[in-house]
Amino acid sequence: MRNFEQHSRELDEAGYRLEWVNGLAVVEASPVMRHQQIIFRIESSIRPDTLGDAPCQCIHAADVNIRFPDGSRKRPDIAIWCREPDEQDTEVTLLPEAVVEIISKDYAAKDLVIGVPFYQRIGIPDIIVLDPETNTVRHWRNGGNETSYPSPVTLDLQCGCTITV
Repeated sequence: MRNFEQHSRELDEAGYRLEWVNGLAVVEASPVMRHQQIIFRIESSIRPDTLGDAPCQCIHAADVNIRFPDGSRKRPDIAIWCREPDEQDTEVTLLPEAVVEIISKDYAAKDLVIGVPFYQRIGIPDIIVLDPETNTVRHWRNGGNETSYPSPVTLDLQCGCTITV
């Protein structure tokens, strides 16, 4: 694939998002207003767990390009790190401690069939998927089995952050 960043910029300008997962190009329409409002609500809830002693800063960002060690590139709806990534103007290479995906209409397979197994294989400790149509939150921790909750639910992440989804 020719320059990923160039393709990504061109598709962004046309209203699409590009990801490159396990050698497969995945293109989807840019998120709609409802999707963005959900992301903002969830991001606003992210905070350090006051009961824990983990030194996690709970740094989070929405829709940021992340380049993974295998060369894959994804843009999770929300990524959470314990420290500020070094990269501020390019793709982030620091692995997130947690990712949150909000299912968009017609794109459930991208998040559930491609995204969750990828994040598990890479070793992301907490993977959270919200289906706003059913108000169901699905949570995978350390590659383990899925646990489902009705939304809203407050989750304590392994890194020491708390999030309400």
